[in-house]
Formats: sequence, structure tokens, C-alpha cells
Amino acid sequence: MFDVSLYGAVLAGLLSFLSPCILPMVPFYLSYMAGISMAELRGDGEIAPGAQKRIFVSAVFFALGVTTIFVLLGLGATALGQAFRSYREPLSYVSAAVLLVFGLHFLGVLRIPFLYREARIESTAKPSTIIGAYVMGLAFGFGWTPCVGPALAAILMVASMQESLLQGGLLLAVYGLSMTLPFVVAALFAKPFLKWMARNRRYFGHVEKVMGAMLILFAVLIATNSVNYIAQFMIDMFPGFLNLG
Repeated sequence: MFDVSLYGAVLAGLLSFLSPCILPMVPFYLSYMAGISMAELRGDGEIAPGAQKRIFVSAVFFALGVTTIFVLLGLGATALGQAFRSYREPLSYVSAAVLLVFGLHFLGVLRIPFLYREARIESTAKPSTIIGAYVMGLAFGFGWTPCVGPALAAILMVASMQESLLQGGLLLAVYGLSMTLPFVVAALFAKPFLKWMARNRRYFGHVEKVMGAMLILFAVLIATNSVNYIAQFMIDMFPGFLNLG
């Protein structure tokens, strides 16, 4: 069955990757994982086959590490939501209010200082190994940047309203994969990706505005309990969505 919240998770994940806090970090992660300098990565020459393989394999396991943390958070949020099921209505209004504030922050209407802070958990494992890349992903999942925090909070709040742990875990798995799969693609096509970044850098700031609008939309849907109505509307307009679930 089509679930609009899954598509919201996909959009939130992609916007998180494209945010000004995450996207500029990607070249440095790729350089670190490949074990080559930024000059080599940005240069005109081809990346050595061994380094290219290291980038791709490390990116895959880095993505799995990040997604693992998000899935565990989703399971926890769903379990918590089920424990407080009798308070779901007032909690939904609180959730909507928090998302509204986050949305206004990204639109520039409000400025919340703590959202500019960044939590970091450093990993001493070498990312050139599979385990090192996975541990690095776990560390990133725990220490997400402020740009990811509000979007992740939105998805976690939706997860807390799911009927089963499986649904909550799936929602966060979709978010995590949507945020990290572009990273894997960037690793596979590192040089073209860096050139694309250089050409489109001036547009990255607009992602925050889109994120803000999306968070406000989530707030309205949660506050008015309209998610199911939106889902049914999209099914009526695009019946093909039924074949995707």
C-alpha cells in the first residue's frame, strides 16, 4: 500500500544530503576513504583503480553504518510512540509545533542558535577497511550535523506514530538510504561529481528553504491528521503508486 510518509522520508533524505552542512563535506570524506589527497581527487588525471575501489567499497559500508543508526532510532521512536499511545493526540500537536519551529528556522524567519552546533563522534578505525568504513558510518549516524537533525526529527516523529516496529524501522531505513546512496554514487563517479558540485555550488543554499517548507508541510499534516487523506489523494491522482508498495 502506498504510504506518503515513505516518499516524505525519501525527499527528506535527499535534501539532507544536498544541505550546505553535508554536501561540502563529501569530497573530504571521499579523499579520506580513498587514502589520496584532495589535489589528486580534484586533478585532471584518472583515479587509480585501487583507490577507486576503496572509495566505492568504503562508501557502501559507510552508508550501511549510518543507516543502521537511523533504523535503531526509528525502532526506538516507534516503541516510545506505542508506549504513549493514549497521549498520541496531544503529542502530535507538540511534534507539529517543533517541526513548525524547525521549518521557520530554515526559512530564515527564526534563528535557533543550537541548530548551528555540530555533534561529532570521532572514529579511530581506518576507513580503508570495511569495518573501519562501517564504524565511521556509525559515528556519523550518532553525530549528525544540525542540517540533518531537524529533518531526522521530522521522520522520527512520523515513525513514533507508526503501528508497528517494522513500519518505524522501514521509515528510517528509507531516510537513511536516501541520504547515503547519493554518497555511494558520488564515490562511484567521484571526479564528475566534484565538477558538478563546482558548477552548482551557488544553488546549495536554496536547499535549506526547500527543507523548511517541507518541515512546515509535515507539521501541518501531523497537526491536522491529514497524512492519510494526502496519501489517498495521490493514489486517486496517480494509481500507478499502488504498484510501488
